[in-house]
Amino acid sequence: MTTTQTPQQSLATLEDRARARPGAYGEHALIACDNLVRIYQSEGIEVQALQGLDLLVDPGEEIAIVGASGSGKSTLLSVLSGLDVPTAGRVRVGPWDLMGMSARERVEYRRSMVGFVWQQTGRNLVPYLSATENVALPQALAGVRSAARRQRAVELLDALGVGYCADRRPGQLSGGEQQRVAIGVALANSPQVLFADEPTGELDSATSVEVFDTLRAANRELGVTVVIVTHDSSVSEHVQRTVEIRDGRTSSEVLRRTHTDEHGAEQVVAEEYAVLDRAGRVQLPADYREALELSGRVRLALETRHVEVWPDRPRPGRHSSTPADGTPQNRQEES
Repeated sequence: MTTTQTPQQSLATLEDRARARPGAYGEHALIACDNLVRIYQSEGIEVQALQGLDLLVDPGEEIAIVGASGSGKSTLLSVLSGLDVPTAGRVRVGPWDLMGMSARERVEYRRSMVGFVWQQTGRNLVPYLSATENVALPQALAGVRSAARRQRAVELLDALGVGYCADRRPGQLSGGEQQRVAIGVALANSPQVLFADEPTGELDSATSVEVFDTLRAANRELGVTVVIVTHDSSVSEHVQRTVEIRDGRTSSEVLRRTHTDEHGAEQVVAEEYAVLDRAGRVQLPADYREALELSGRVRLALETRHVEVWPDRPRPGRHSSTPADGTPQNRQEES
């Protein structure tokens, strides 16, 4: 006997199925890049700077994005900061869809949603303004009243440990002080995300630690999400999560956590992960590939709780499903 659903039952079934489906990719993340592609022309040559990059950043995170020159990290920063428009894919920061914004919306996005700290201090600070006036400037552009601007500037400089620089101009500050004031400028309009592009690239190691401490304070005390883009892998020691980009895609991540042993001593534990993107691609580390001479075709074997990757080097004259060296052979269907 065939049972026919009423329209009400059919609608209820569809609603149940819709509720059971997983949510959109990255719907709870503050930053979501989904299969992000950026292609541009350079001297008549087509360059694929981002090749289907996936990335999720949760609210309140402090992460470092690292990679060699040409890996795509600078292009990613330009896209996330609203200075560049991707070729394909999806990218969202908070409620802002960066693929579909108008020019006016991009200005508002950069003014209210995100802040920037660049490597070159000339991009961060106006040389003829004091530290207080520099922090007040983006607030003035946003229409904040004079008294409120100054109060906010003084509070930020104090919170970032450079309150004593309030009346000094950039030329009277050290490199570290300039970058810490620049962080205040970036935070002036209370953005949700702070992007830092090589913020310690021109500083010595001791001063770099001070700048990272300031970024950490902004993250923990002010609640702003911090994304540091750099080629310096040592930066990862200062954040809980490091994302490496290689060839325009996320290739690996390092997660750090504080572990307390049975004696009450704390130590930082770092674990490295390969990243499996939504297309099923994973990048094997170069030293793994070299050690096992993996290139071109490789063999995959699905086990109960893992996948094995084997070099494609079958020994001639063997017909068993598993050769002497243990590499799995392709299964052949019997006719």
